[in-house]
Amino acid sequence: MNALFPSLRSAQALSAAAVLASSLTLLPATVHAQSAGHWMARIGATQIQPHTRSGDLTTPSFPGTTADIGADTQPTAGLTWMWTDHVSVDVPLALGFRHAVRGDGAIAGVGRIGEVKALPITLLVQYRFLSPQDRWRPYVGIGPTYARFYKARTTAALTGMTGGSPDDPTTMHMDSKLTYTVQAGVSVALGERLGLDLAVMSTPLKTRAHLSTGQTLDAKVDPTTYSLGLTWRF
Repeated sequence: MNALFPSLRSAQALSAAAVLASSLTLLPATVHAQSAGHWMARIGATQIQPHTRSGDLTTPSFPGTTADIGADTQPTAGLTWMWTDHVSVDVPLALGFRHAVRGDGAIAGVGRIGEVKALPITLLVQYRFLSPQDRWRPYVGIGPTYARFYKARTTAALTGMTGGSPDDPTTMHMDSKLTYTVQAGVSVALGERLGLDLAVMSTPLKTRAHLSTGQTLDAKVDPTTYSLGLTWRF
């Protein structure tokens, strides 16, 4: 499997977001205090882009039989609590991401061999720089992530490669894993309560795919996550 992130589409989206955020500095100054005791709700979009490095599918298989996991973008939300003027606790919220699994290496030409849903369950502790009244507040974060993989599906291409049949198709499941996430981001005040939040996260992640044939495939997925959202302070 090859990778979960940086694509041209991601770079274009981030560039557009940066231009938008920069233009906001021309707005009249307002108070959007991110101070102790405040909550911020967030709604926006998130893309998870794997950087997959796959091992070979175990025998019986062709040498170099590997796989790649595609990126996915979904609407997301989140909730942040300001513990102090500089330390916050953030919970990203999502309904799950659907990632295509494609043949790679010796089977690169077979196309899609399956898909899997992923839900990264993450709790982040963040440190916010500058003062609560500043329009721009860069921040960094770190915390545990439970990467849950579920509802894996396979295609006829995988069934044909692994000796299955339409009556007895090859099925797959992937191991869920506990890991951690690091984050860098910035909050930009748009008004007294409204704000914009941009963040990039990186998660070291290894998993194993299990086929009903008894074969397995190990992969480093190591996704990068890009998130853009509007926030409301209360």
